[in-house]
Amino acid sequence: MLQQENEIQTAKQEGPASGSGSALLRGLLFIATCVLVPIILLGGTEVVLRICGFGFPTTATRPCTDRGVSAYCDNQFFTTPFFPPGMLRTPRPYAFPANKPPGTYRIFILGESAAWGDPDPSYGFARYLEVMLRKNYPDVKFEIINTSITATNSHVLLPLARDIAQYQPDLFIIYAGNNEVVGPFGPGTVLTAASSNLGVIRARIFLNSTRLTQFLGSLGRGKQKSEWHGMEMFLEQQVRADSPRLGAVQKNFAANLRDIIAVARHSGARVLISTVATNLKDCAPFASLHRGNLRPEELRTWEDLVQRGAAFEQSGSYANALELYREAGKIDPQYAELHFRIARSLWALGDFAAAKEQFVQAQDLDTLRFRTDSKLDEVIRSEATAAGSGVTLIDAATIFADESSHGIPGDELFYEHVHMNPHGNYVLARALFTQVSAMLPQSRSLQAGDIPTEDECDRFLALTRYDRARVAAMVLRKLEHPPFTNQLNRAEEVSRLTSEAEASSEDYPEVLAAYEWAIQQNPQDRLLHLNYGFLLHRYQPADAEQQFRLALPYDNAPVLCNWRRLE
Repeated sequence: MLQQENEIQTAKQEGPASGSGSALLRGLLFIATCVLVPIILLGGTEVVLRICGFGFPTTATRPCTDRGVSAYCDNQFFTTPFFPPGMLRTPRPYAFPANKPPGTYRIFILGESAAWGDPDPSYGFARYLEVMLRKNYPDVKFEIINTSITATNSHVLLPLARDIAQYQPDLFIIYAGNNEVVGPFGPGTVLTAASSNLGVIRARIFLNSTRLTQFLGSLGRGKQKSEWHGMEMFLEQQVRADSPRLGAVQKNFAANLRDIIAVARHSGARVLISTVATNLKDCAPFASLHRGNLRPEELRTWEDLVQRGAAFEQSGSYANALELYREAGKIDPQYAELHFRIARSLWALGDFAAAKEQFVQAQDLDTLRFRTDSKLDEVIRSEATAAGSGVTLIDAATIFADESSHGIPGDELFYEHVHMNPHGNYVLARALFTQVSAMLPQSRSLQAGDIPTEDECDRFLALTRYDRARVAAMVLRKLEHPPFTNQLNRAEEVSRLTSEAEASSEDYPEVLAAYEWAIQQNPQDRLLHLNYGFLLHRYQPADAEQQFRLALPYDNAPVLCNWRRLE
């Protein structure tokens, strides 16, 4: 009897603890069920959609064949996670062998429209670099694969780098930074939801890459698709220089660059990363905003000072204009266009050092942020320095300053805000060439004359006066739309480009001869065949089709593919 009572007492004492343990176990099972079951269901749905062939892969490359040889080529759906339907940006079509041939030096270029070669990739820095390398190292097979995509930023370039790193690269060249604010997930974008949290951004990219997201998107998508309308889509997306969101942009840019560099180095490739040069002297700010606490009476005084200063500037009285502009700057120092006016007056007065400071300030205060600002260039310098061995900095911003009158880059190197003209692309390629040359197994000391002159390169690329005028006309059409129409110096730029667009004086036979010579030097150059085909189509349509077929980037590519996308 006493033993039974002890057992009962013991059971009473152990009961609550045992029940508590059971409750904890049930709680853990419940939580695990709530987490694991949805993951299993979602994962299973993803697998089923893939097995059923729904949707499309969003890797940067896809298998293809090039002249009957197994290859990898661009994937036109790669940017699906970053752009609305109907607005996908794609690289210029490319293909490279799946099995890297012996003796091949494979270079991947990562970047945005400036690296892509806008307005015409035929004369981008990648093309000039190829000419220089081919001429100096005829026994080396160079593959220069330009994967750059317009309107993208470092959030897009990181998954791109991860994909192409598996294809035995020898070198990555990174030229990016113009779209960190206006590109996907930036605070000034219209392409995605803006976000400052890098973890959230990368989670969104992952989810947007799944077939399940594609399926759900197909259910909710209306008949109307978004359309690309260029830079004017961003007119309402102004971001002040003192916005705290820019700090997150710089932090995320630095993190993405670090990860891109790490991916490249892990693949065994070396890295050339460049600061981004911008047009300071001849690109007025696209938009300006007054400081937020400006009182109405202060605004009236400011406007009066600027109007009077502008009248003096127009009459050539730059000292008087400068005095009034500086008085206005004391009232509101945040208005970007005012700094551009001050810079122009200082330039006219010969104070070029002070003028450069003001041109940089005008760029950095521009509230439509389509240019890499000075802080983002500092991020690039910092990350390149911290990366250590195998990573080399090309300081394009400094190189272009050294190449410019009084150290202030302008339209001698650029078409408009960031897109380089042929001379600018040659200058950048020349700087890249000296570094690439030092990295080659066949490296040798470069001698005077080893670097082809700009005229020599232009001849190999068949850059004729006809083509210069053609490309200038393309840029001129761009300037017909906002935000270019809002720039202070638009009339000057339109006049300059109009002169270039009307400057063609070559006879058709001379242009034909230039193309035929260049093609003889490099029969495999598809862009030469493409441009030659466009030229023939204008004057000899029956002969153009053969050139278009020779220009096909890979087998079964459509003959009339839109390779001249300008956005």
